[in-house]
Amino acid sequence: MARRAEPSSWPPPAAAPTVCALCGRAVPLLTEHHLVPRSRGRRRGLKPQDLPTVQLCRACHSFLHRTFTNEELEREYHTPQRLLEHEGVRRFVVWLRTQPASKGVRVR
Repeated sequence: MARRAEPSSWPPPAAAPTVCALCGRAVPLLTEHHLVPRSRGRRRGLKPQDLPTVQLCRACHSFLHRTFTNEELEREYHTPQRLLEHEGVRRFVVWLRTQPASKGVRVR
């Protein structure tokens, strides 16, 4: 008697869309942003895995690191709420929300 083939698991189920902590867009890939930069946390004697992080889309992550120094991120902008209080970040996020998540956004 012939064996029956097991039901195929292909294609795999679609992953739930992930949401950026800053702009709120559902994007397929997020990056981990250390709210206290790793270089600054080490100076405090903290291990990188003990530092607080948030998941950001590539556009938001790149914008933050092009806009602020690590010292500024550590001192003033160590929470998503504090980041959104900055006028430049708020304007960028408002603009970014109008862009489709599939579009590659260049940050200058």
